[in-house]
Amino acid sequence: MPVPFIDLNPQFKSIEKEIISASSRVLRSQHFVLADEGRCLEAESAKYLGSKYALGLASGSDALYLALLALGIGAGDEVITSPFSFFATASSITRTGAKVVFADIDPDTFNLDPGKVRAKITHRTRAILPVHLFGLSCDMAAILKIAKKYSLRVVEDAAQSFGASYCGKKTGSLGDIGCFSFYPTKSLGGAGDGGMVSTDSSKLYAKIRLLRNHGSVKKYYHEVIGINSRLDELQAAILRIKLRRLDRWNAQRRRHAKVYDKAFKDLPLKIPVSTKDARSIYHLYTIRTPRRDALAVHLGRQGIGHGVYYPVPLHFQPCYKELRKRRGDYPVSESAALSVLSLPMYAELETKNIKAVIKSVRSFFGART
Repeated sequence: MPVPFIDLNPQFKSIEKEIISASSRVLRSQHFVLADEGRCLEAESAKYLGSKYALGLASGSDALYLALLALGIGAGDEVITSPFSFFATASSITRTGAKVVFADIDPDTFNLDPGKVRAKITHRTRAILPVHLFGLSCDMAAILKIAKKYSLRVVEDAAQSFGASYCGKKTGSLGDIGCFSFYPTKSLGGAGDGGMVSTDSSKLYAKIRLLRNHGSVKKYYHEVIGINSRLDELQAAILRIKLRRLDRWNAQRRRHAKVYDKAFKDLPLKIPVSTKDARSIYHLYTIRTPRRDALAVHLGRQGIGHGVYYPVPLHFQPCYKELRKRRGDYPVSESAALSVLSLPMYAELETKNIKAVIKSVRSFFGART
């Protein structure tokens, strides 16, 4: 039988009765926007993250965009981020009118290289937007030190790292604002799009709260121009159920990763790194090999799901052609795009499927199982 890259069905089946009950509760209430489920999720999420405030939004992309708007970032400003990430990381900066400035990544963690960030700072730089890619925290101590020295704000793209930690603190609670995605395949995924921000600042919380509702506190009176970015009650109700199980599910991901690590350590490929300060949730289990494309074909023929995150660095996207001077501008990101391959990883991944993945990968390299 094929091994899926990700299968959402086992998780749903394990909590199906609770999901249906919660959904029915919302439907019976006929309150679908900005009501009790959303407020409860925000309070429970803030407590879990160790932040003073959390605010539900319509998507992770909006979380990044509104976080930057709340910080007053706009035309004439520059924000430094990674070219090796999902498109929303960069587009959120562009949407504000600010300029995206890329800094290359660390070859082992795939996260922003603090030394490369420092070299990109100009008098126009207003913020750093680090991405905790694949569920592993950035080197936040170094990034926060740079931010403090140059009076910069820090917005964490924690879309792939809900539940991950750095020096004992949850990602998303370390900078000025943390941004999360509840896309269904995330470690904490909803039944559609959804997002959240977290912050310790009452002023930033109030600004984002205003911006997510068309700039309005009192109905039909608009203090600023905002957008419609409200997390609906059905999503909030489902996410509350999942949040209570998140640590257990993340622990299962870590156990799966250890099995993979042990099985692949003697092969000519790079496995995901772990650092003493960062505790990953393995949103994706991503290996590196110069034979990536051939391995992908091999896995496909054997029915093993896999994915490439990300095949095109952001500075090579057509819409950012003005930011690309020449190939080799960001060599680590460009190399990663040609060599990364993500293997099946989700909490409910069965032992037999893990064994099938291992057998397939090892056979490709001519190694015994």
